[in-house]
Amino acid sequence: MVDGLRPVRYDAALALEQLAVTDAKMGALIERVGPFALRLKSSHSPFEALLEAILYQQLHANAARAILGRLMALFDDLHPLPEQLLAAPDEALRAAGLSQGKLLALRDLAAKTLDGTVPSLALIRRLPDEEIIQRLSRVRGIGTWTAEMLLIFRLGRPDVFPLTDYGIRKGYLLTFGKTKAAKPITADMLPKPEEMLRRAARWKPWRSVASWYLWRACDLPGK
Repeated sequence: MVDGLRPVRYDAALALEQLAVTDAKMGALIERVGPFALRLKSSHSPFEALLEAILYQQLHANAARAILGRLMALFDDLHPLPEQLLAAPDEALRAAGLSQGKLLALRDLAAKTLDGTVPSLALIRRLPDEEIIQRLSRVRGIGTWTAEMLLIFRLGRPDVFPLTDYGIRKGYLLTFGKTKAAKPITADMLPKPEEMLRRAARWKPWRSVASWYLWRACDLPGK
C-alpha cells in the first residue's frame, strides 16, 4: 500500500478481458488508455469517509483540506467520533470554516451514524450496493452520486455505474458518440441515461472498471 492507497480486491485482469470481449469499442478504449490503475483510498469508517465527502463538496480541494485540518485539530488531529461532533459547539465548528449548510449536514451524518442509518465499516462491507445507496442518501447533503463514489473509491465495488456523473457522460460521448475531444461539449450533446444503461448492460459485472476508463477517455487527445 502506497500513500494510503490500496489495490482493488477484484480480478481486474479478468474484468478487462471480459469488457473487451463483450464490447469492442470499450476494448479499444482500454487498449488506448492502458493498464487499470484504480487504487482505493484508505478504509476510513463510512462516517469518516462521508464527513470528508461533505467537506469537499463544491470547494476547491486545497480549501477543503484546510477546513478538514482545522476541524480535526479540534479533536486532537483525529477524525471526530459522531458523539464528539454532536457535542461540539456551533461556534467552534463555524470557526473551523464550516458553512451553516455543511455544519447541519455533518450533524445529521453524526446522528444517522449513531442511530444505525449509516452502517459501520464491518456492516457496510456486507451490504449490497443498492441498500448502501438507499441508506446513505437519507443523510442531509449525501445523494446517489456521493454514495456511488464511496462504493467505487472506498469500498472497491466492481459493478457501479454513476449514470449522472458529467465525466462519465462526456467519456461515453467521446467513446461511443460522433464527436471529437477538441469540440466543445454542450449539455444537449450528452447521451441520454436510457442509451447509456442499455450499453452498460454489456459491462456487468464490471461497470466500475468501465466507468474508470470512461473518466480516462476525457483526458485522451483527439477522438
